[in-house]
Amino acid sequence: MAELATIARPYAEALYKSVGGSDALALNAQMGSLARLAADEQLRQFADNPKVTATQVFDLIAGIAVGKGLHIDLKVANLLQAVLDNGRLAALPEIAAQFQALVNTSTGVSDALIQSAFAIEGESLADLVLTLEKRFGRKLNAKVELAPELIGGVRVVVGDEVLDTSVKARLEQMKIALTA
Repeated sequence: MAELATIARPYAEALYKSVGGSDALALNAQMGSLARLAADEQLRQFADNPKVTATQVFDLIAGIAVGKGLHIDLKVANLLQAVLDNGRLAALPEIAAQFQALVNTSTGVSDALIQSAFAIEGESLADLVLTLEKRFGRKLNAKVELAPELIGGVRVVVGDEVLDTSVKARLEQMKIALTA
């Protein structure tokens, strides 16, 4: 995994430097969409075929993106072409992740993964995010993931910080206290 990160870093930094601060936020969604496309196993098999050129892979990805209603910015298209020319399609999801990290750093926003035993939506999610932003002291870009094994409560991961208020974690704490 470290190798992909090493490969992806120069691409992500080059795109970030080329678009500047305010435009980077707009391209973040495009990079995420392209990363999801690049993660598709059938597309990767097609791209790995030695008889297929980088231009054919680019045309296919661009066609799928346009079919899904995604406009590809010229700078993102240039990045995609460079990635394909160098045979680095497998690194595109990591490039998108590193690009998002650069955008988040510049805007003061952090990604938060909220794991919950039950679905959290609407006003409940907004209230939880507001509380978490106060707790972590920064703006959060929250993503909710269902994790029934938590039994109840939430587990929040922001960068390398973890806030675990789940029933499962509390039961583990009680088990440790009783066996000590």
